[in-house]
Amino acid sequence: MISNQVLQTTIDGLKSITKMELGVIDTEGKILAATFKEPGDFHQAAGNFTGSPADSQEIQGYQFFKVYDDQQLEYIVVVRGGSENAYTVGKIVAFQIQNLQIAYKERYDKDNFIKNLLLDNLLLVDIYNRSQKLRIDTDVRRVAIVAEAVNDKENNSLESVRSMFSGRSRDFITAIDEDNIIIIREMAQGEGYEEVAKTANQIYELFVSKGFKNLHVSYGTIVKEIREVSRSYKEARMALDVGKIFFDDRFVIAYSELGIGRLIYQLPIPLCKMFIKEIFDGKSPDDFDEETIMTINKFFENSLNVSETSRQLYIHRNTLVYRLDKLQKTTGLDLRVFEDAITFKIALMVVKYMKYMEDFDF
Repeated sequence: MISNQVLQTTIDGLKSITKMELGVIDTEGKILAATFKEPGDFHQAAGNFTGSPADSQEIQGYQFFKVYDDQQLEYIVVVRGGSENAYTVGKIVAFQIQNLQIAYKERYDKDNFIKNLLLDNLLLVDIYNRSQKLRIDTDVRRVAIVAEAVNDKENNSLESVRSMFSGRSRDFITAIDEDNIIIIREMAQGEGYEEVAKTANQIYELFVSKGFKNLHVSYGTIVKEIREVSRSYKEARMALDVGKIFFDDRFVIAYSELGIGRLIYQLPIPLCKMFIKEIFDGKSPDDFDEETIMTINKFFENSLNVSETSRQLYIHRNTLVYRLDKLQKTTGLDLRVFEDAITFKIALMVVKYMKYMEDFDF
């Protein structure tokens, strides 16, 4: 079913060309789109026309034309005037609406296919059979991009993204739920992750320009076959979540940039709690004072360099050493030792992951 907005835009454009008053009604006479300043009541006329075998008919100063969908009457085109010119224009408008209907139906079929592909609802043989029927290439390079949502009744973000990709007919834009928009971008020869990152940033900037806040965009790895698109999508979804946990200062992130955060994200919570209990002996990094937390973060930022860390903290080297010694007595970990530093860093990330999951469950 074509949206009323698209129907209105279509007949407005056709009116500007033909200079004739046009309308589209349903089989019950309800006006779906019209250029008439004072549209009349088409209820009775539509009923009579629907019941007649004629595909076009002049009724009460209007030309009526039927538009079918698989032999089912879907729309009636109405043109004001009974002249031969009105008849010709009506046939053109009906033809245009018919083609729009075919295009929308094909897009719906492809959209439905892509959704089932992403959700792993198709057998391998079905993937290739339906791809062939829908004329979708199976062996081209593609990547999944996920844009966090965006569910705003006054600002249709899905259509905004589709408009952005209007010149790229081989890409797919869809939504499985209300929280995310999914873009399956086809890669041209010679294109790589630099182009994917550019596209992801353009999507983010599009939403920012429309006033959205707290948005995130992520993307998976480039895959070579249609059956692998689901994997790229799952990677992008994971990147979206992991990015919020461990890269909260970034709004566009790739799956390949997740590092150890990708592994931590897949750990069961009971195992995380057991690990933290062993490292901190029942305590939590939240119990550390602000000075200690700042010292730890700065020490990691400077790759365990005591001199550079003390300089950036504007404290004496011995003061920093004292703080690290104090932390060692509390946790049993010496951050100046690489192995202990790695353990402590992972523990901090695990705690961050646990807090995120607790808030998410709530």
